[in-house]
Amino acid sequence: MSKQQATRQLLEAARYADLAAAMAAIRSGADLEARDDNGRTALVIATKANEVALAKALLAAGADPNAKDDISDSAFLYAGAEGYNAILRATLEHGADVRSTNRFDGTALIPACEHGYVETVRILIAAGVPLDHVNNLGWTAMLEAIVLGTGSPDHVEVVRLLIEAGADVTIPDRNGRTPRELAEARGYHDIVALIDAA
Repeated sequence: MSKQQATRQLLEAARYADLAAAMAAIRSGADLEARDDNGRTALVIATKANEVALAKALLAAGADPNAKDDISDSAFLYAGAEGYNAILRATLEHGADVRSTNRFDGTALIPACEHGYVETVRILIAAGVPLDHVNNLGWTAMLEAIVLGTGSPDHVEVVRLLIEAGADVTIPDRNGRTPRELAEARGYHDIVALIDAA
């Protein structure tokens, strides 16, 4: 099998989550960083399908956890945003850039906080993702947890984790509203209490 054929096979195997075919393609010299029509590497394809075994195999073979597709999703950023923790941990073990940003100029931590993915947030904080990064909507991870969150127990815990890790509770949104003001306006009393205690 030529390198070109192996590379085609790898992208096809990723699309159909065929681990055996992917491994055969890698052994035949497939280009791990080749892209499909959407600019996705095999690793990004596997990650977006939450195919853990395939993603881990690709990372172990040397796939780049920071390679981005046409909409600026990398395996690391997407796994963080979607709470795919097994893949997220694997990307971190293989050199994910914790400061990298998505198409909203946001870190992986910001959407994880928005969704209230408590364990994902723990992983990302421990990995050193910047706590106070402001995305192009003018929101930090804390602001996004409040503005786009639901005030659920998971969102409260996410805010607690951010505060415990040292996140700045005073950074306002573009309209000058602080996290406390936004939480109070939404009736998120548990979050207001956490901010007051900080």
